[in-house]
Amino acid sequence: MENKRIKVGITHGDINGVGYEVILKTFSNPVMLELCTPVIYGSPKVAAYHRKAMDIPVNFSIVGSASEAQEGRVSVVNCLDGELKVELSKPSEEAGKAALAALDRAVQEYRDGLFDVLVTAPVDPQSVQSEAFRFAGHAEYLEQQTGEGRKALTVMVKNDFRMALVTGHIPVREVPGALTQERVMEKIAAFHRSLKYDFGIGSPRIAVLALNPYGGAQGQAGTEEERIIIPAMKEMVAKGMQCFGPYPADGLIGSGNYVHFDGILAMYHDQGMGPFKALAMEEGVDFTAGLPIVRTSPAHGTAYDIAGKGLASEDAFRQAVYLALDVYRNRCVEKEISARPLRKQYYEKKDDSDKLKLDSTGED
Repeated sequence: MENKRIKVGITHGDINGVGYEVILKTFSNPVMLELCTPVIYGSPKVAAYHRKAMDIPVNFSIVGSASEAQEGRVSVVNCLDGELKVELSKPSEEAGKAALAALDRAVQEYRDGLFDVLVTAPVDPQSVQSEAFRFAGHAEYLEQQTGEGRKALTVMVKNDFRMALVTGHIPVREVPGALTQERVMEKIAAFHRSLKYDFGIGSPRIAVLALNPYGGAQGQAGTEEERIIIPAMKEMVAKGMQCFGPYPADGLIGSGNYVHFDGILAMYHDQGMGPFKALAMEEGVDFTAGLPIVRTSPAHGTAYDIAGKGLASEDAFRQAVYLALDVYRNRCVEKEISARPLRKQYYEKKDDSDKLKLDSTGED
């Protein structure tokens, strides 16, 4: 892997929430600038407003693009024209447009190869919706913009606790219809691949959650386990992937037995997000796996209730930066290994013993 300081693109999120607070607090620690080169996509004026309002000791440079960012400094790319009205603790259409403008500019510069990984500050799901943004969240947007035909997989992470979702931002009533054997297999495969290549786990162990209470209770509480989930798991086990279950969610999480697995696959949003945020909210990270781009975000939202009060903890945002750096490095290592695979070794039969021939190419 090339010895360079990883450049981190950062979108400012909702300007009325805690986005700038957690970003600036994170990079007020000089050690962070030794680990990476941060480039914030947003508004220098709004950044300065938040910095002054909460007396956060950090300086930044205004640059035209990430290509101008210097190591050892925080840089801000201005993505907005004119004045912005900051209304702390309130969702607004203007804040939604500002969040989308920063995201669009960041994606454009990622495509141009100007930074390595993306960390997004929280947005308000309603404010950001517009004719230009008809997506349930960042993952769906990035899948379309950068996916190159690949599917996104949401993985919530805190240390060795990793929770992935089969279905995402859809109504609960639509979950049973959205579950198919093919979809469950696709998500198991994507999760296995991410655990292996993004997290460096050689042989991942995945716990699969049941959809229904008591795992369906042999059909008395639902049949999706017998018809869809178990057949999907059997197919993936036959392909060499370690997946176990399906486990009732309350039993696996409540007993603490989830710690024996490298990842947990939930069937729907709140089945996975509820337990994860209850156990790991303060330092939890939302990671979008499955795409060429490395994207992370803190697990919390805009936190309007404490915006502008200086009370927001930057722990989750800092962990989001750490995870993005780790995943990027792991992918670089995997790319190097794949580019220079070990030479095949061949055996030559002599008498009753096998002699290893290291100098053979295996060609006639």
